[in-house]
Amino acid sequence: MDTQTRHALKQDPLVNATESSVDWVQANRTNLIKIAIAVVVVVAVIVVGCVVYNSRTEQASVAFGKAMDVYTAPIRTAGQPVAPGEASYTSAAERAKAANPLFTKIAGDYGWSDVGANAEYFAGLTYLDMGQDAQAESTLQKAASSHDSSLAALAKMALAGLYRQTNRAGQAVDLYQQIIKKPAQTVPASAAKLQLAQLYENTNPEQAKKLYAEIKDEDKTGVAGQIATQKLSGAKAPTGLAR
Repeated sequence: MDTQTRHALKQDPLVNATESSVDWVQANRTNLIKIAIAVVVVVAVIVVGCVVYNSRTEQASVAFGKAMDVYTAPIRTAGQPVAPGEASYTSAAERAKAANPLFTKIAGDYGWSDVGANAEYFAGLTYLDMGQDAQAESTLQKAASSHDSSLAALAKMALAGLYRQTNRAGQAVDLYQQIIKKPAQTVPASAAKLQLAQLYENTNPEQAKKLYAEIKDEDKTGVAGQIATQKLSGAKAPTGLAR
């Protein structure tokens, strides 16, 4: 390499920058090692956190499954013998009493998870089955504020039903209208409209008819549409479309 080439390389900005970078690394080796260790620690914490989260989520799911087994256990009729090895109950209230503490514990232990949020909703339903309206209301209100719109809609429907039973029709109307404006996969607008129309039958018959007509046009082949058609024709329609 001739002298002119060596001189040009010494003046090359890229070479100078590279040499400066190497010098900086040498001068800051200790700090760089500390930064690298910190990054490794952060990654390790994230990995451990994910493992713990997945483990706790699995535990929550198992516990929820056991609670649902109790909540969906059959109810025996009077005089019906108990099937060996199969849990059964004499009434919905008795069954709810057995399931409620399971759901309540899951909601308390895993409230940060979707499983915990679902448990909150079912805890509210079991309170309803036991006739404990105050506890049902406060629990369902928590579920109704869930970030999961599908779960929130279900809770609002159950809460609206409680308001109707306790002579608070105005609050029930507000909840039905919320769902109608922003329906969810679990509760379509037609379901909320149907409940609202049924509420209006005694207090505002004309409004009830108007809602039934809307449901009939909007849900021609669905259950809500069939019930609305029967209502408009004067036939007795089945109840219990939504809780």
